Amino acid sequence: MPSLAATDELFFERTGMVPERVEAVVGEALAGMDDGELYLEYRQSESVALDDGRIKSAAFDTTQGFGLRAVAGEAAGYAHATELSEAAIRRAAATVRAVASGHAGTLAEAPAGTNRLLYTDLNPLGTVDLAAKTKLLGDIDAYARGRDSRVRQVMASLAGVWQAVQIIRPDGTRVADIRPLVRLNVAIMVGEGDRMETGSYGAGGRFAYERYFDPAQWQHHVDEALRQALVNLGSVPAPAGEMTVVLGPGWPGVMLHEAVGHGLEGDFNRKKTSTFSGLIGQQVAAKGVTVVDDGTIPDRRGSLTVDDEGTPSGYNVLIEDGILKGYMNDRLNARLLGTRPTGNGRRESFAHAPMPRMTNTYMLAGSRHPQEIIGSVKKGLYAVNFGGGSVDITSGKFVFSASEAYLIEDGKIGPAVKGATLIGNGPDAMTKVTMVGNDLALDDGVGTCGKDGQGVPVGVGQPTLRMDGLTVGGTAA
Repeated sequence: MPSLAATDELFFERTGMVPERVEAVVGEALAGMDDGELYLEYRQSESVALDDGRIKSAAFDTTQGFGLRAVAGEAAGYAHATELSEAAIRRAAATVRAVASGHAGTLAEAPAGTNRLLYTDLNPLGTVDLAAKTKLLGDIDAYARGRDSRVRQVMASLAGVWQAVQIIRPDGTRVADIRPLVRLNVAIMVGEGDRMETGSYGAGGRFAYERYFDPAQWQHHVDEALRQALVNLGSVPAPAGEMTVVLGPGWPGVMLHEAVGHGLEGDFNRKKTSTFSGLIGQQVAAKGVTVVDDGTIPDRRGSLTVDDEGTPSGYNVLIEDGILKGYMNDRLNARLLGTRPTGNGRRESFAHAPMPRMTNTYMLAGSRHPQEIIGSVKKGLYAVNFGGGSVDITSGKFVFSASEAYLIEDGKIGPAVKGATLIGNGPDAMTKVTMVGNDLALDDGVGTCGKDGQGVPVGVGQPTLRMDGLTVGGTAA
């Protein structure tokens, strides 16, 4: 993992703070607490967007700050500021100590160290100049319009983040991480007569911009967005009712993320507000269903060398062959549940306290060939891409909109349909999985998860799945 020296330059040499003095302040602030840490962050971010052949926006931002947390029992005191100075940290320390209120705890041990390096620490924002980025977006626009005369509008954007963090615990333990993140998005609107439809494609990860300057990469973005738009242009209204649904591999795993993943986060289960509360060791999904959360995959958008409390990320089996094995935990909820932290303590920025969050959550592959799965369905829906969705954690109820879906008729893929939504209950839906494909795929790196007002980058994935008896909302008369 990145050496402390790489971040010391940002947090100490540049600001004039002395590491030993800051460590002493943190130790004093958290004496008698159960847990806590000082989280230092420096972040650069930029984005360039093109719409209809013109640069619509270009932005660059630098933010820095710290968050100091003190944990006493179930209570947590949190203070943050954009000023990186010993004086500001001392003021924060006086604030967070109020949470103790006579509490006399024993500080939890620091997380074990890690020597893994899951991604480059190269700053992508400094590797390619603005002129090259705007040219790339212009080339995307020209290529898209040259591909089909029905293209009416092209929107493309390139975005990058370079985040450096350092976490200081009250015993003086310090952990650092440097996290790059880039993303290229393309959206295309096509028209024929009075009908207009759109398609989009995006990808990204923890690496530099250079891979998206490869024509094979960005042209694939355009080709996929155009393909989806043209599919939608020829779509028919979706049917409604209870039916067999086949989910494609990769991004459709977002339904798993929302309908099941959030319900397996430790805070909801500690508070017993999740439908999965108290069910460890019990059958919660069909046999053959194994779900993991894995923050250790190199270069992935949801991966972390260490989480935002300093715990190394892990490969955590949540459901194995349908049996619930465990939850995703940060340090606070792990301690209160009497288990171990799993490397899932995450925060949006220094201005937010950590909480249990997913990293890359996916279902493992089975043994069935995708064509075998589709061929087994007499009449149903084949959903290969999703747009928006929502879930109620307490009840498990979800609604997802399919942005690309097809009818299945007599074991063959039929016409594309528009307006299909999947409606159901997460735990119940997992019991309706009857076939699991051998084609596990992860999404292409576009996921952002929202929880309690915080957004963090995540990954999802799954193989092709057959699910029987799902409710489909449609638009057919």
